[in-house]
Order: sequence, then C-alpha cells, then structure tokens
Amino acid sequence: MQSKTFKALMTGAFLTIGSGAMAAECIAPANPGGGWDFTCRQIGKIMFDIGAVDKPVQVTNMAGAGGGLAYTHVVSERNDDADLIVAASSATSTRLAQNAYAGMTADQVRFVGAIGADPGVIVVGKDSSFNSLGELIDAIKADPGSVAFAGGSAVGGFDHLKPLMILQRAGFTDITKVKYIGVDGGADAITQTVGGFTQAMTGDMSEVVGFLKAGEVKVLAVLTDERIPGFEDIPTAKEQGFDVVAVNWRGLYIPRGVSDDTFNSWADKLQMVADSAEWKEAMAANGLAPFTKVGGDFQSYVDGLVAEINQLSKDIGVIQ
Repeated sequence: MQSKTFKALMTGAFLTIGSGAMAAECIAPANPGGGWDFTCRQIGKIMFDIGAVDKPVQVTNMAGAGGGLAYTHVVSERNDDADLIVAASSATSTRLAQNAYAGMTADQVRFVGAIGADPGVIVVGKDSSFNSLGELIDAIKADPGSVAFAGGSAVGGFDHLKPLMILQRAGFTDITKVKYIGVDGGADAITQTVGGFTQAMTGDMSEVVGFLKAGEVKVLAVLTDERIPGFEDIPTAKEQGFDVVAVNWRGLYIPRGVSDDTFNSWADKLQMVADSAEWKEAMAANGLAPFTKVGGDFQSYVDGLVAEINQLSKDIGVIQ
C-alpha cells in the first residue's frame, strides 16, 4: 500500500540523531490494521497533538517474522538512532523469551514503556461449578487432567502460559500435566468453553466482553494489578492470592545504543500520552485497560517477564 517514494523517504529521513531537526519515526512490526500499527499511530498522533513532539511522528510498517524483521533491523542498522521508537507488546517479550527472533535477545534494545493493556483473563462457562480462581486451581492440583484450558495462542504461547504462571504461584510444579488446547484465536477459544468442550478459557478481556455481557461466561479473574474500570465486580488474581500480572501490554522499545537522556526523554513523552484525555478516549474505544509502566520500572518488568517465560517454556518443552 505504501508508495516507493514513501519508503525511500522513510529510509533517508532520519539521519539526524536527537537534534529535533527530523521527525521521529515509529516502526510498526506488522501490516496496517493490527495492534502494533494501532500503537504507533495512536501514540504517535497523541504525542504530536499534546505537544510532546514538535513534528508528526512518521509510521513505517515493517512486517515479517512476527516482529523479528523489525527487531533485527533496529539492532543491526539503527542501534544509536535517538529518533526511533518501535511498537511492542507481550508477544514481543514472549518471542524473545522463546528465542524466536533468530539469535536476537531482549537485552539488545531498551524497553521504554507501556501505557495500556488488554488484560489477561481466566474464564469459565456460566454453568461451571467453579466460582473463584482458587476453586479452579484446587481442582487442577487435585487432578491435573480434570481441567482443560482453551486459548487463542499456540502451545507455548502467552495464553498457554497464563494459567501455568498462576499454578506455579500456587506451588504446583507438574505443569506438563495441565491440558491446553490451542485454537485459532480468542473467539474460537471462548466458543469451546461456552460449548462445554473445555472447562476453562485463557485469553484477553477484549475477547470475552461480548460473552460476558450476554451472560454466557463467568470471569474468575483478571490478571491485572487493579480491577478494570467498567468491570469492577471481577476480582484480580492478585487479590485472590495469586501474584500474577499477565496482560497484552501496548508499548514501545528503542535502540540499545541511545543515551540515558534519550531513554528518559521517551519515557517522559510516553507518560504525557498516558496522562492525556486523548489516550483515555483511545483506550476506551479499543477495549484497553490502564497499564502504565515507563522507564526503568517497565524495563525491569520486561526483564522479569522474559526470564519467567523462558523458564516456563523450557519446563513445558517448547524450547530446549
């Protein structure tokens, strides 16, 4: 869809680093229309609208290898580009943890912040005997084969890992015995559970809102720090005694080779977007919940997530 002229412009437009003379660029590591594209376009637009940047942020779509093409490009060709930001999500950290980016590692970029998230959820059908997360976990601990989860990611993907993270917090270590059925997307996963083919569903809030409003499901837990605005009656896993925050966060990384001042500057700009009325409107329109971690706080969160997912993935045999 993009013209050759546009691509040539994108290639040559960002030679001046950190001077403010050039517009910033946001790489969306996917085709137009998806979550990473949304992150670049919405955050970039709001940064300009609220005066965090003085020129409109240019968006470049760079699809390939599930984000790996863009990641390799940034690491190998743009390592000190202070005017570059890149859209990322929990899929980015999961793939890095599972060595899916052909030798690339999470420490080759700097994760600058996330300012919204699609919250993880654990869901059962409306007629399920389980009425709390604790009841579900107790049943699995007593008989691991008695509960099958459906999820919209492949085996070893983020949906699969969510209940395993909860079970590990509960002291259950035999996680290879936990049944997981990966189907093609969250809609299929929730249909499996509503239909009684699986006992539970692991996915994201946006995937189940329609079924929840129709009274077809019970959400046993949201995997966020705090309850979700508009769904305050659904408890978090944390308040039920399971210290797990697992969300599909929407955020950015920047090249590793930039200065700390540049890192902090982008973190400040992202915080300005998070605090804006425009971003709150964008979150509400797109089913995102507040999830603001910027700067060093977010880098630490990603570091911990990558380490945990790497170990879990080894435990279930997804990676060596």
